[in-house]
Amino acid sequence: MSPDRIRENYARIRSEVGPGVTIVAATKYVSADDMQALVDAGIEVAGENRAQDLQAKHARYGDALRWHFIGHLQSRKAAVVNEVCELCHSLASESAARRLEIAALLEVNLSGEHTKSGIEPDEIERYLELYPDVRGLMTMPPLADDAEASRPYFRRLRELAQTHGLRELSMGTSQDYRVAAEEGATYVRVGSILYRE
Repeated sequence: MSPDRIRENYARIRSEVGPGVTIVAATKYVSADDMQALVDAGIEVAGENRAQDLQAKHARYGDALRWHFIGHLQSRKAAVVNEVCELCHSLASESAARRLEIAALLEVNLSGEHTKSGIEPDEIERYLELYPDVRGLMTMPPLADDAEASRPYFRRLRELAQTHGLRELSMGTSQDYRVAAEEGATYVRVGSILYRE
């Protein structure tokens, strides 16, 4: 991985999404060795999907990056996330809520796909009562070739956040981050688009 190319891609994505959006570098497929390229490129926020990888990468790079957890949060992994991360994007179970101790976003399943994690929209209020440090919402729309197909899901998430007085929106990946930014994302989670040569 080339730090120069990552730096160029990062600058381009930043110009496309604007200053109010935090770019989270999705590091699920980035090896611990390759993480150095992100640091050298000036990446600020790393988003990890697996608690064990988060622990290993943080052990090597520590405060060189700010760490977010963006994968499915199992309650037994919450201690690692609490220790390392400033934000969890994927709170979606009561058991995890009982163990999490950091700021979180509620993952909302708007697609109705059973393979996707997330709470139902009508459960948001209950989770806000259950977990006091919810900052906003996150969603994953169905996979589609056309980024525009994600727009209704992003718009719905923004409406839900407004209804519940929540400011932060984590939505958009390499395929549809521009659309997400147009619909009010405050975080986009990008991987392949950031690392490609």
